[in-house]
Parts: sequence; C-alpha cells; structure tokens
Amino acid sequence: MSLSIPSSVPIASYDAPGASSTAATAPPAQTVDSAPYVIKLTVAEQAYQLSLQNQTVPQIANQLSTTVAAVNSYLEISNST
Repeated sequence: MSLSIPSSVPIASYDAPGASSTAATAPPAQTVDSAPYVIKLTVAEQAYQLSLQNQTVPQIANQLSTTVAAVNSYLEISNST
C-alpha cells in the first residue's frame, strides 16, 4: 500500500507589503510538474490503515499475506481468554 501525493503545485506570486500591484499586469499562476511523491507504508502501518477501513483481522491478514497473530500484534490486540 502506498500513498501518492500529486506534485503539481501552483506557484503564486508574492508582492512585498507596500508594493503596488495591479491585477492586469500580474502574470497567471504557474505550476511545476515533477515526479509524484510515493510514501511506502510498513506492514504494521498498512494493517492499521485497513483496520480504519473496518476490515476484520482475518481480512487484513489475508490481504497482507500474513498471519492473524501478526496482525493482532501490529494492532496491539491481545489474545487473552
């Protein structure tokens, strides 16, 4: 699971306080395009995100190709009887 953040960021112009500015002469806003940022989550972080989506522990374990015991550990769920 990864989270992508778009990299098109508008660049705004800035006028110093007290400087005169007219809307007619100001250039339009520009955007800078570069590769998107990708955030890689650990298995524990993925398990937490899936739990926030109301998935059950067995569903999370299946999706992450791990055991129910491992998911319980990631989510700090104790198996007390």
